[in-house]
Amino acid sequence: MNAEIIAAGSELLTAEHVDTNSLHLTAELNNLGVEVTAKAVIGDDRDRLADAVRAALSRSPIVIVSGGLGPTEDDVTREAVALALDRKLVFHPEIAEQIEARFARMKRKMVEVNRRQAFVVEGADALPNDRGTAPGQWVEESGGVVILLPGPPHELKAMFERQCLPRLRRLVPGLAIRTLLLRVTGMPESDLDQLISPVYKKYLNPVTTILAGNGDIQVHLRARCASVGEAEALLAEVGAPIEALLGDKIYSRNGDPLEVVVGEMLHKAHATVAVAESLTGGMLGERFTTVPGSSRYFLGGFIAYSNAMKVDLLGVDPQLLAHFGAVSRETAEAMAAGARRVTKATYALAVTGVAGPESGEDAAPVGTVYVALADPEKSVAVHRQFLGDRTRIRVFTTQMALDVLRRRLMVRA
Repeated sequence: MNAEIIAAGSELLTAEHVDTNSLHLTAELNNLGVEVTAKAVIGDDRDRLADAVRAALSRSPIVIVSGGLGPTEDDVTREAVALALDRKLVFHPEIAEQIEARFARMKRKMVEVNRRQAFVVEGADALPNDRGTAPGQWVEESGGVVILLPGPPHELKAMFERQCLPRLRRLVPGLAIRTLLLRVTGMPESDLDQLISPVYKKYLNPVTTILAGNGDIQVHLRARCASVGEAEALLAEVGAPIEALLGDKIYSRNGDPLEVVVGEMLHKAHATVAVAESLTGGMLGERFTTVPGSSRYFLGGFIAYSNAMKVDLLGVDPQLLAHFGAVSRETAEAMAAGARRVTKATYALAVTGVAGPESGEDAAPVGTVYVALADPEKSVAVHRQFLGDRTRIRVFTTQMALDVLRRRLMVRA
């Protein structure tokens, strides 16, 4: 069984707001064995929203509309769904009384505009909302159902769990959807697809999706079966040869990003790390410290952007800089060794390069990057040539640096 989700609200069409409700609803529906086949964001336009509801219901038996159930004139979901289904809106005095009582408990007087929330699509079941004033609605239509849910996430989640899931379990035939997520780094998307496509192309189920961005690739395998056991067996059947082909390029099997995986490896090894950054300007240290508990293994870092700072903070030899330049294997190794010496960290990562848009004093091509790693045994540097704008090159560099450390930790484990 398929479902579609429509998020209502003009604010979701701006750069400041993100529709997180659809992510939660998708996960809940997948757990029921329902496949979400389409999502849409529609502004506060009654006719446009009505058209979206009609179209979704013509394709899918389950349509969920989130948002637009508030008391103001721009909250048009009730009117739009009534229009889409060619039904009237019916005022429910008991709902108005419940809303008024909620305001009274907050020592506030309900204003007249809140009475709009007591209108329910003809024939619909009102869904109680113990976390807000807007009731949801369950509307059955021609063998399908349209579900209206409030926009605030804490209201939506509670209502869906308590009011909708029990109804959907009776409506949805038994079907299990399970997903295998592999996160990969250190290879281009095209190379990965060429390597694993002979495996996944043999199967219509599970469905394989490959997502790539900023040096990180996600391979999603989604299996739909009659039972959880069958779905998991199918994922194992398809996933095992894919994992064998990708080998140690797979860094996560549970969705964790690279900084989390590396942090767990450092913590398990009772090891620490420090960073010395030039072109990334603190981005590498920031990735380490976004992880809660990173103080257990991350000691700190240096933003040595100028040659003078490389000399004064990290002890890089001025003659080495003069001979090889700031963007070089030798300078990267000296930066890493200096960071480890100053901080006494188990490992130190250093990055230097040219992020663009123009080449620096060393005349190295834009996208030239060196990542060095110093540890108790040795100091090594890796060179890459990245394409793209300044931001892309810098993000790719942090991903590369984390992977260099991950691979070293794997060897020493």
